[in-house]
Amino acid sequence: MLAAHGASSDKQVRAARIMARDNAPQSVNEVSPQDGLALYVHWPFCVSKCPYCDFNSHVRDSIDQAVWRQALLADLAHEARLLPGKRLTSIFFGGGTPSLMNPGTVGAIIEAAGEFWQVGDEIEITLEANPSSVEAARFADLAAAGVNRVSLGLQSLDDQALAFLGRAHSAAEGLAALDTAQRHFGRVSFDLIYALPGQTAVVWEAMLRRALAFGTGHLSLYQLTIEPGTRFAALHTAGKFTPLDLDEAADLFELTASLTDAAGLPAYETSNHARVGEESRHNLIYWRYGDYAGIGPGAHGRRLGMRTVRHRKPENFLSGLARNGHGLVEEEVLTSDEAATEALVMGLRLAEGIDPDALAGRFGRPLIDEGAVVRLQQLGLIERRPGLLRVPPAGRLLLDRLLAEVAA
Repeated sequence: MLAAHGASSDKQVRAARIMARDNAPQSVNEVSPQDGLALYVHWPFCVSKCPYCDFNSHVRDSIDQAVWRQALLADLAHEARLLPGKRLTSIFFGGGTPSLMNPGTVGAIIEAAGEFWQVGDEIEITLEANPSSVEAARFADLAAAGVNRVSLGLQSLDDQALAFLGRAHSAAEGLAALDTAQRHFGRVSFDLIYALPGQTAVVWEAMLRRALAFGTGHLSLYQLTIEPGTRFAALHTAGKFTPLDLDEAADLFELTASLTDAAGLPAYETSNHARVGEESRHNLIYWRYGDYAGIGPGAHGRRLGMRTVRHRKPENFLSGLARNGHGLVEEEVLTSDEAATEALVMGLRLAEGIDPDALAGRFGRPLIDEGAVVRLQQLGLIERRPGLLRVPPAGRLLLDRLLAEVAA
């Protein structure tokens, strides 16, 4: 299972919804549309389940690629009928492990999306990939199918750490896949997980410096977290797993920011670092609170002021599709309070911050508690000036707490 961008964004949306749950309902069906539309395609299958993973991934003995191609195309057609006339700015194949998809299926989805919506030459088409040699062998065909950006789940450059994380590849295999990816795709990103139990600043600094030397324009650097329902969570409950001390993890977070800044890949979002112009355009749609269509098992979407959720289990998704012509299990109109809180939570993860006045106009209500902002500004934890509210580096470690205080 990859540290999926689309899935992690869904987790951030869920957190925002929890914050907004008790607010009074007021429809926002007339939310102003954003300039572009993003498409998220979820491939739910993995070779094995990683012990830290709480994403919607499933292990199956066999996968009927033809059945899944038709299913995803049918689900896509349903969303397209509800979003006519849009300009598609990005497609993101996440999972699960979408590099297990037949490249012909990837190409068919890209082609269909181009027929449903307006598509420019600048469209970003990302696919998450595991660095096994079998999947890397598909990179040329995936590039030919239209993928122009790959996000590689290396997760570590150390064999012992990879074994701890339950990864099936070795460090050498991962680096070989990275080399292959850089030959076939114009833009390459890869993920690393840090703050592992017992990991020291010296060890992480050496690994991160090595990673930065590979020359990719984007890195996703995630601290290991214990998510409910995972094998790591069960081990932690049983006293067989001790996470890294919080202060030590905070030190590694600050070290990460320092090293990536110096290398010209500053954090443009809490866990994502890029050279200027190399940011994930797809994920920026999420964080800037634009519309995105989500198709495939477990996929979330945000469509014209409405949240959408697909059936999580692949078999249930196929059954729902056969009955209804789509895989939806939930469609719910967002209240203005829910939408405003989500926009605040997502937007303040970005280094660029938000324009609270513009968002207040969009949702018909203020987003922020001005008194809390003043207090936090005096502490240097929030920056506020006309048209801008952002969390500076000094406040990044306290982001969740700051969001809870700032939300109106």
